[in-house]
Amino acid sequence: MQLLLGCGRSRKKKLALTGREAWDGLVTVDINPDVGADVVHDLTDLPLPFADNSASEIHLYDVLEHTRQQGDWRGFFAEFSEFWRILKPGGHLFGMSPVWNREWAWGDPGHSRVIQPETLSYLSQRLYAERLDGEIESNCTDYRHWWKGDFEAVHVHNHGAVFSFVLQAIKRP
Repeated sequence: MQLLLGCGRSRKKKLALTGREAWDGLVTVDINPDVGADVVHDLTDLPLPFADNSASEIHLYDVLEHTRQQGDWRGFFAEFSEFWRILKPGGHLFGMSPVWNREWAWGDPGHSRVIQPETLSYLSQRLYAERLDGEIESNCTDYRHWWKGDFEAVHVHNHGAVFSFVLQAIKRP
């Protein structure tokens, strides 16, 4: 199963790994019952209605800036814990958001936070270990008491007004 969360009327796969450009088992989700999504659900209502380790991919295009508040670290980690829970080991999370300093990051009245590369670094257990347990001097807040999941960045890129990323779910037995 591949999930397109916050699909709106689009069914376009905007980000993909090489060789996986087409949808395979697409399930669409949106809060708006008028867009024809397979599942009508508010993404802020957790848990999401999907089984553990059930999705190979989760796609979030211009969605994350709508779902939580800037500075709500509990909500941030609860949300990403759900994505991690749903993804199969090695599954991928694909996302796009407005770049933090561009007009649409805060110009849309529905945007309540920004996502940037530094934000996503808090999802990597390896980076916590390097910054906080290693020899690298860091002002990084340690959220490991709250965040038990693990993602590694496969792709992180600002291009124009869009920030895109691909994270891989790391799940150890």
